[in-house]
Amino acid sequence: MIRVLIADDQDLVRIGLRALVSSEEDLTVVGEAADGLRAVELARRERPDVVLMDVRMPGVDGIEATRRIVADPELAGCRVVVLTTFELDEYVFDALRHGASGFLTKDTRPAELLRAIRLVAAGEALLSPSVTRRVVREFATRPARVPRPHPRLGALTEREREVVGLVGEGLSNEEIAGRLVVSPATARTHVSRAMVKLGARDRAQLVVFAYQSGLVDG
Repeated sequence: MIRVLIADDQDLVRIGLRALVSSEEDLTVVGEAADGLRAVELARRERPDVVLMDVRMPGVDGIEATRRIVADPELAGCRVVVLTTFELDEYVFDALRHGASGFLTKDTRPAELLRAIRLVAAGEALLSPSVTRRVVREFATRPARVPRPHPRLGALTEREREVVGLVGEGLSNEEIAGRLVVSPATARTHVSRAMVKLGARDRAQLVVFAYQSGLVDG
């Protein structure tokens, strides 16, 4: 059973999400929050597998709530999916930088949202290549953002650095394999090793590290 926490300041949104999630046999809603502080409190109490986190909420917003949840070692198994109104929401990059496993727009089709919850619960990152390229490139490469190499970047092999850069471009393991002329299994191994060396929670965080370290051109 996948345990889901819903955080949104709009009653109708929470009601809709609860009804959708509760309709599935393998999903259950363990709590609802109307603000970020409550979301963090419920996450610590209920230990959900996935948090559906709205960005704009009163008091502690979704970005700060995400940061607090991700930073809590007792919530290492909790994944946060940020809900946004627009794909190019200026807060999306900050959410990813603070450890969100991905994001969805609020007009996402119900079946896709349910699939997303299951993917994230299984440890996958919720980042479509096209949206990754648009959003992260837009906000990670602004003039005010200078490259800040990851402190463990030197631990990567040249091939691993190359792979991280390709992940940052939004390529899947299969696409990376095609680009480097290696098998998908080999590409997957390189990605996994890079994640371990950089301490990335998931692929979404690896994308952020790639941009912050200057491994991807704007």
